Amino acid sequence: MAAKIPTLVPRDERERKVIDVWRAVGLQDGSIGVYLHWVRRCRAYWAARGIDEIDRLSLSDTLAFAKAYVGRRRGHRVKKASRLGARNALHAWSCALRSLGVTVPLWRPVPAPEQQPALLAEYSEYRRSHRGVARATLVRDLDVTTDFLELLRSRGRRIAVTRVADVDKFVEELSARLSRRTVAGLCSSLRCFLRFLHVTGRLRRDLASSVIAPRFRSDECPPRALPWNIVQRILRAIPRDQPLGRRDYAIFLLMAAYGLGAGEIVRLRLDDLDWRTRILRTRRAKTAVPLELPLLPAVSRVLSAYLHRGRPRHSLAREIFVTKALPNRALTSSALRHRVRLYASRVGVVAAVIGSHVFRHSHATRQVEAGAPPRVVSDILGHRRPSSTSVYVRLAFQRLRAVALPVPR
Repeated sequence: MAAKIPTLVPRDERERKVIDVWRAVGLQDGSIGVYLHWVRRCRAYWAARGIDEIDRLSLSDTLAFAKAYVGRRRGHRVKKASRLGARNALHAWSCALRSLGVTVPLWRPVPAPEQQPALLAEYSEYRRSHRGVARATLVRDLDVTTDFLELLRSRGRRIAVTRVADVDKFVEELSARLSRRTVAGLCSSLRCFLRFLHVTGRLRRDLASSVIAPRFRSDECPPRALPWNIVQRILRAIPRDQPLGRRDYAIFLLMAAYGLGAGEIVRLRLDDLDWRTRILRTRRAKTAVPLELPLLPAVSRVLSAYLHRGRPRHSLAREIFVTKALPNRALTSSALRHRVRLYASRVGVVAAVIGSHVFRHSHATRQVEAGAPPRVVSDILGHRRPSSTSVYVRLAFQRLRAVALPVPR
């Protein structure tokens, strides 16, 4: 094919290697041809000015080139749509060079971390050192704190004279737009902040006890679980003859077999697979509890097939599951949610809400149905409290039928 299209004939060794990388990640010859047009224009543009092309492979320099470039045929600057094409082509060129070991500039400069106000910085350190909270919990706490301080500013109130009415107003605004369960969790974060203000002498009274959270039953909205035959249908709907399908099948098999959540899946690294001892090491996203799981033969075969014939071989990421498109970054939890919905719709699974956690819930329910002790299920799921696992017992309808008492006549 390349011999019939002159554009695809590499002009030097660098082009040849980059074309190989592009083809390895699934780019079609038509896209490669368009990319090469812009890459060659850019390389010639910088060479004519005696500038090293590698030093200018960044988003800002690429956009500057596209804006200043004058086409030879028409003699005027290219249109905005063409500039976007140049940006995409040179970004793909930069990603391919990086995967080949060439040192290229960051495509986008890393933004400087925002300087936290002194109060929030002290509160963050307090939560980390005294409570040992997880990073995700700390982010939520800081979000609630920021919103509460903003409410105080809008009411012209200083922290030292915060009143119960301010607390009630904040909870009322949360309740107007969020569910009761979510508001209850945010109220817990608000109590922590008010307790911190009292301990550090910023508040004379401890207003934590004044935070009245909405009440709800822990079992009023049980986890969404699918029957095991539906889970199997979703797995069978994934085409394993394609690289993308091999990746997705490996992901959802891990979720179904071990009850892993999206957070654990996207953080799995190549070093977590111990092929010699057949152990899979992971760490729970919320509790940071380390866990060693046996690498089951079926899972081992699927992972091996993905790593050998599905994962982009030029990816520099150490995470196991990466995107198909350059620069082959680690997947995100939202990407997994969209993939679950895609395959569920293919087999006709219709639900108001369905996401990647449905595999975790289905796994836990199936283990309880099979008679696994709740303590074992709790350890596998990484739960700290037995009550977190007890909700799955309520979903195990077969076992509940066995313990039900006869209806008196």
